[in-house]
Amino acid sequence: MTTLIVLPHVELCPEGAVIDARPGESICQSLLENGIAIEHACEQSCACTTCHVIVRDGFNTLEPAEDEEEDLLDKAWGLEPQSRLSCQALVGGTPLTVEIPRYSINMVKEGKRG
Repeated sequence: MTTLIVLPHVELCPEGAVIDARPGESICQSLLENGIAIEHACEQSCACTTCHVIVRDGFNTLEPAEDEEEDLLDKAWGLEPQSRLSCQALVGGTPLTVEIPRYSINMVKEGKRG
């Protein structure tokens, strides 16, 4: 198992979390299996940006994003150089620290920014 540190998110994970993730599993799946209800509007098919995360530590240990993911990330709310779609980024053997952005593109479109 690989350690996945989730930084605090006001709604999804207020205290932050440290979870065990299975290598080869997506960050999104690991979060969902551990009770962190990250948005995933396209059901993890790389067709939206709602599962966008920022990999604060361990980014360079991930496999590079494919072109399709890179194209979608250009539309993500709060894009940073270490941004990934959590449905596409697979956990390896190195610990990762991820931040779930406060807002997703869906929340912005629905006027839920606060």
